[in-house]
Amino acid sequence: MIKKVILRTDGGARGNPGPAAYGFAIEDASGKVIQQGSKFLGVKTNNEAEYLGLIAGLEEAKKLKAAEVTCFLDSELVVKQLNQEYRVKDKNLGTLFVKVWNLAQSFKKVEYKHVLRGQNKRADWLLNQVLNRHS
Repeated sequence: MIKKVILRTDGGARGNPGPAAYGFAIEDASGKVIQQGSKFLGVKTNNEAEYLGLIAGLEEAKKLKAAEVTCFLDSELVVKQLNQEYRVKDKNLGTLFVKVWNLAQSFKKVEYKHVLRGQNKRADWLLNQVLNRHS
């Protein structure tokens, strides 16, 4: 069991909606990447891709049996929705919000923090590698 991990996720679409993908990286407490992944999603919105990347990362953190997860996303909207500062009005995002919320119950503690894209370079790089292959 891993006590604490850092999850960096990013989702993006070229066009909104448009061809979309996500990338995520899970780091241990020292900042070493212990798991990463990315996936092409077909046509999605930026926000859907952001949520799907977070879901994939949380599922991997659960497999690693992490107790605590600090999630860093560059989507202010998604972070504020998950921190219950904004309501979720979009039906598709509502479904994804519930998936994240339910997954979060698998952990002792989950935090969602907004960062600038430059502070999420690996996740951004992973998703762009996938999008470049599908362009």
